[in-house]
This record gives sequence, C-alpha cells and structure tokens, in this order.
Amino acid sequence: MSESPTTYDYIIVGAGSAGCVLANRLSEDPDVRVLLLEAGGRDWNPFIHMPAGLAKLVGRKGINWDYNTAPEAQLDNRQLWWPRGKVLGGSSSINAMCYIRGAHADYDEWAALGAQGWHWDAVLPYFKRSEGNSRGGDTWHGGNGPLSVSDLRYVNPLSQVFIDAAQQAGFSPNADFNGANQLGVGLYQVTQRDGMRCSTAVAYLEPAKARANFTLETGALVQRVLIEGGRAVGVACRLRGREVQVRATREVLLSGGAINSPQLLMLSGIGPAQELRRHGIGVTVDVAGVGANLQDHLDVSTLQHCTQDHVSYDRASEVGTAYRYFLHGHSGPGSSNLAEAGGFVRSHLAPDARPDIQFHFIPAMLDDHGRHRLKGDGYTVHACFLRPRSRGRITLASANPADKARIEANYLSDAEGFDLKMMVECAKVSREVFAQKAFDPYRGAPIFPTRNDLSDDELVAFIRAKAETVYHPVGSCRMGSDDASVVDPELRVRGVDALRVIDASVMPALIGGNTNAPTIMIAERASDLIRGKLRSDAGRSSEARQDARPVVDVVTA
Repeated sequence: MSESPTTYDYIIVGAGSAGCVLANRLSEDPDVRVLLLEAGGRDWNPFIHMPAGLAKLVGRKGINWDYNTAPEAQLDNRQLWWPRGKVLGGSSSINAMCYIRGAHADYDEWAALGAQGWHWDAVLPYFKRSEGNSRGGDTWHGGNGPLSVSDLRYVNPLSQVFIDAAQQAGFSPNADFNGANQLGVGLYQVTQRDGMRCSTAVAYLEPAKARANFTLETGALVQRVLIEGGRAVGVACRLRGREVQVRATREVLLSGGAINSPQLLMLSGIGPAQELRRHGIGVTVDVAGVGANLQDHLDVSTLQHCTQDHVSYDRASEVGTAYRYFLHGHSGPGSSNLAEAGGFVRSHLAPDARPDIQFHFIPAMLDDHGRHRLKGDGYTVHACFLRPRSRGRITLASANPADKARIEANYLSDAEGFDLKMMVECAKVSREVFAQKAFDPYRGAPIFPTRNDLSDDELVAFIRAKAETVYHPVGSCRMGSDDASVVDPELRVRGVDALRVIDASVMPALIGGNTNAPTIMIAERASDLIRGKLRSDAGRSSEARQDARPVVDVVTA
C-alpha cells in the first residue's frame, strides 16, 4: 500500500460474495478510486476451482475463518462449526455452488418488515443482471451477466434415484427452482463456468483487477472504521505486520458478512452501548440492533449405507478424479458440486404457500461436515427448515480485532417450540423419501439415525445430538425503516454518515434457500444505490401486482 495512494473514493472491507461485486461495479467509473481490503489470501488453491475439491477444503484454516458457536443449549450444549470463506471470493469460494434465490414472497416479506424497495419486482432485475445462465435469458433469468450459472456436467446415478424417490413420495418435479415456482425436486443449477467454480472472485474481481483505479490488498485485517464528526472517513487495518490508516472521501462499505460486519461495527464504537463499555470501547453511536437478529438454517442429515459398491463418491480415487478433471476438459466427477440434487417441499405444518423444507442430496456419506469419514459406501440427504423463528446474536469476545467474535446462534430457542417440531418433520420426510421403491436396489442399513422406526421423542434426541448448520447465517445488521434497525433501506448505517453495510447481514429475514445468490443481488442493487443509478418506487408494495411479470426498474448501464 505504500506505493498506492492512501486516499480513495470508496473503501470496501471484505472481498467475499458482496465485496467483489461492489469492487467491480464501482470501479467501472474510471473517475473514482476503489480500494478492496481482504483479511484472507488469494484464491490460488486448485481445489477451490475444481468443484468436487470442496471436500478437500474442509478444515483448511488458511482459507476458512474456522468459527465455532458458543455452546448451544438446545443442542446438547454442542459448539457447532461454522466454516466461512477467508479468501478472495469469501464463502462463494468454498460453498457447494447451488444457485438459489428463494421464494418470490420472501422479498415481499422483506418489504413488509420495513425494507422498502426490496420487494420481488424490485430485486428480480438485479438477479438477472448478475446472472449468465447457460440456458439463456428469459423472463426469470439473465443470460449475459458475469456470474455463470450452469447445469451440472456430471451427475451421479444416485442423485437421479433420489429425484425418482422424492416423486414417488408425492413431490413434484421441478427443472428450475428459480423460475415461476420454487416447489418441487430436481437437479440444482450451479455457479460454474466451463465445469469450474465461478466464485465472485472469478466472476467480478478478475475483470476489475486490470483497472488502474482499482487496488486490492489481501492479508489486511481491518481493525476499526475511522469516524470523525459523525462521518466515516476511512479505516485502520493491520497489513504486512504494521497498522496503516487509509482514508475514504466518499464512503466506507462493510462487506464482511453476518459475523465480521457486526463485529467491526462494534469495534468501531457502533453497537449496543452496554456491550461496548463491557469491553472498554468508547460509544460512538448506541445501536442496540448491531449483532442481533442472527438467523441460520439448522440441518438434519439422514445417512444410509449403499449396497452397491463404488456407486457413491465415498471410495472414488482422488487422484483419478483430479487427473480426469484437469486433463480431460474439466469433466467427470471432479465437476460435481456433490450436492447435485435436492428441492423444496411444503410440509403439513407450513403456515403459507411457500415451501418450508429444503433438501440437499449427497451421493456419499457426509457426517460432521465431511470431517468424520465413514467406511464403505452410502448416501446422505440434508433437510432444513427454511424459516426458523429462533434468533441469535453476534457479540464481542474482546476488544482485540484479532479475536473471533462470539456466535450465539440460539438454535431451537423459539418460545413456541415450532423450530424443533419442524426439524422432526424434516427427519420424517427424509426417512419417507429413502423408503421409496427407487432406493430398493441400493438401500443398506441405516447409519444416522441408527434405526428407521424412531419415535418423535427419539428423533428429538437425535436432532439435539447431530443437527448442524447448513451455512446460511444472516440478519445481524438488519435492514429496516424503524429506529431499531442497523441500516436503512439504502443500507446506510444509522447515526453515521458515509458508512454502509452490504452483505447477508442486512437481510431482515432468512430467505427460503441458499443465501449466496441473494447476497450477490444485494451488492448489485447497492452499487446502483451508491452511484445514484437506481430508479425505483421504494414505497411500492408488490402486493399490488396484477400478475407475475417482472417490473424492470433498473438503469443497467
């Protein structure tokens, strides 16, 4: 940085799913200088780019923040592992690449919760602008966006067995979870380009790197936002062994995600006053909502032995898979995202028309995030309740920026106990799918749970002992129109000028599905808000729509 200017127009903190988008879009203007700061390193690891290599990334601390929650009272006081990307591309460089937007009504719910201008009709154009779907553009999809979205090049036979079994269980087929209707089962489309992972570092950051007005620094741990006279004017960060300060003439943009963004706000004196004083941090702005409203999808996995050897991926040759992939045009099992099939179903407990359970099927035995390797061959279905009512929080462990934040997910803590009822339903529906005729030629002994006839009480005990995150934390810097929200609908931090939070932490409510595509959409829309290029009626409710056709209210050039 000593050879670069110490003053920029925009400073972006975090080169993850949102930060890479912002870096690209803002640096499109040659008259502004953009600095992107990332605590992790470059995305050089070849297993990042080979989709099936995600199994080899588990536990790689060099590219993973390697978080753990505080002991979870409703989950046998276990500390759940929360992997988050600490590398260019953030979690988009280590995730399973499933491209999912959520239900249309999820965004209408955001607007109803005070996020004016974020209803479905307003956000669809930004999903489309980001997307380069291999099937081409249409009413629901973009065909020319930077984020490549593709059909899988390779599908394990067991994935089709799962789809057949789910249909036998009464669930409808769906070839496009991001089209007119989310409901049904099928194969996921994935964020891949030519059989390789298409992270936001690949899609957005690579084109920006050659621009003279753009600077990227890795290994830069931002310690606090500099605030003068109620305005964010820069950041202090630890870079190459020393603390440096960098100034921003326009705005500071935080894109650290649901854990790091609220942590950085609190380290900068923005947060619950009592929490800040407890750690000796001066209170710049008392914002009680910082770190609150944390939400995540809890997941229960059902594992079954496979009677046919070498059908699953369990004993596939890693060397052979990599050889075929890298030397034969990114083909074969190496191009698999592992979570090839799945879908969205509506249980008898669903309060509205939206699906309330999501499946991810893995043609392998996956226990404890893949960290516990099991012998033999098998298959796994993950099932999660899509709209949990429990709320957690992010707090500080100390005033030291190098110390990890404290994560209190508070899973299954809702007063009505509805989340636990839904997790039992998730386990039951998973068991029902595995019992269908399509699995007859493959079905071996159950692994987890160890029996197929567990009572509800026994399933509760199983869930408390084995449930894990499915990697979708959001909401800890909630967007809204009330004074208790952390950011307003333009993502500006309340009480501080020239400071925004732009990442999954601003979601008012968890969407029904994987959160990577919505996070990218948030950054796309935020870039237009920042540049003043957005034309939208922020007060318009999509309840007034007369049909499902998208209303394009975006200036795209």
